[in-house]
Amino acid sequence: MTQNEQQDAVAALLARGPVVPVIVIEDLADAVPLARALVAGGLDVLEVTLRTPAALDAVRTIRDAVPEAIVGVGTVLSREQLDAAHAAGARFAVSPGVTDRLLDALADHPVPLLPGAATVSEVMRLRERGFRHQKFFPAEASGGAKFLAAIGSVIQDVRFCPTGGVTPGNASGYLSLGNVVCVGGSWMIPRDAIRAGDWSAITALAAEASRIGR
Repeated sequence: MTQNEQQDAVAALLARGPVVPVIVIEDLADAVPLARALVAGGLDVLEVTLRTPAALDAVRTIRDAVPEAIVGVGTVLSREQLDAAHAAGARFAVSPGVTDRLLDALADHPVPLLPGAATVSEVMRLRERGFRHQKFFPAEASGGAKFLAAIGSVIQDVRFCPTGGVTPGNASGYLSLGNVVCVGGSWMIPRDAIRAGDWSAITALAAEASRIGR
């Protein structure tokens, strides 16, 4: 996949809804019912973070059992993880930041990456490499919506998915900005609901998140 194709694929994914759920799977048995609950609530682009041993198996399981979900991986830190994501069937990948080695791995890679940036220089560096869509992380700790509003006046052709500290209370503020396509968050996936198997509660929270507008 060429750089332009990768960016087009990322743009199409981010445009599907206002929120991308950021998912941590501790127990593989939760993967399918959780994915179904989120999709039922209107959120079909799912980021499974590579923070647990179950993550890649969860991607495979969701891919096979919930075909209407567009499942990708987050917390990608290396070329090896990007390749493992591809082997697991991930449709996209997200990184908290970037390294030269990770960027070099993207040349013609079949998995498009949403790379992370937290400073103006990082945004500019990624822009020079052709990335017009970037993750802003950690969003709240790095200046929040005020930072993105300020950077939008000087770097006008980059769009962001802020993640990290995004809540129902501040999501609308991010989404009101012209350079924000969507936000990433996990508030619609409370751990107590997962432990209780209360998938209807997660569907209701996902439905509320899917209606967050500009």
